[in-house]
Amino acid sequence: MNISIITVGKLKEKYIREAVAEYATRLTKYCKLEIIEVQDEKAPENLSVAQELIVKEKEGQAILKHIKDDTYVIALAINGKMLSSEKLADFINDLGIRGRSSIAFVIGGSLGLSEEVLKRSDYQLSFSPMTFPHQLMRVILLEQVYRGFRIIRGEPYHK
Repeated sequence: MNISIITVGKLKEKYIREAVAEYATRLTKYCKLEIIEVQDEKAPENLSVAQELIVKEKEGQAILKHIKDDTYVIALAINGKMLSSEKLADFINDLGIRGRSSIAFVIGGSLGLSEEVLKRSDYQLSFSPMTFPHQLMRVILLEQVYRGFRIIRGEPYHK
């Protein structure tokens, strides 16, 4: 299975880079992982709604350039569907069984995802109604994908 994480912005903190690298290494046993970082647009605190839309659209266009037609797209969105770890594992496994071997998880920037990216997505996933920093979300997502593969294979890790 090919898993892509398409995300806005680069990781700044060393501890987050190290956590991402750790889970990326662990995942090599289960899938081919690619992490694609697109440039984040400057978004000062006092943007108007129109300016926010422009930022999200620019980031969205950069994201969409990395999505192939045959890729199953899972957008991380606060209003998406919440799944348990077991259900996420089942979901990933079912995609593989149905021949969907290319999956892209999309993490937006600080303002979220553009409407165009959300429309292109095949599924919208929420980890919580809380807001998380998008850099930390990368670690949380990778951990859950790793946990999912361990569950699928019946390997110890998940408790």
